[in-house]
Amino acid sequence: MLEALLFFFIVVAGTGGELCVSRAMKGIGEVHDFRPRALLRFVGQALRIPWMWLGVALMALGFFSLLAILSFLEVSFVVPVSALSYAAGAFGAKAFLGERISRNRWLGIAVVCIGVTIVWWSRR
Repeated sequence: MLEALLFFFIVVAGTGGELCVSRAMKGIGEVHDFRPRALLRFVGQALRIPWMWLGVALMALGFFSLLAILSFLEVSFVVPVSALSYAAGAFGAKAFLGERISRNRWLGIAVVCIGVTIVWWSRR
């Protein structure tokens, strides 16, 4: 049960955090100037957006869940299974950010999901 909950947080919270951060960054716009002062101004803008804080919190939850699960499972199992975040990211990008996802990307995501299934079955 703990294992499933931690995988849930790794995939859903981690990916949800990435989606929130992406939404915040799209609200600011592209980075064009990489001089220190301009970057600090950009970071200051980002820190004023609530989506950024929610994203960072969710990503932290996903990261600490990853640390916890790595304390008792093999990395050769955890990392491939956590690749389900690719599928979650695609579905979230489509639903939450309105992104269009090509057939080739969906095909690649399906291949990843098949690989995760094979790795999951190998555990038994």
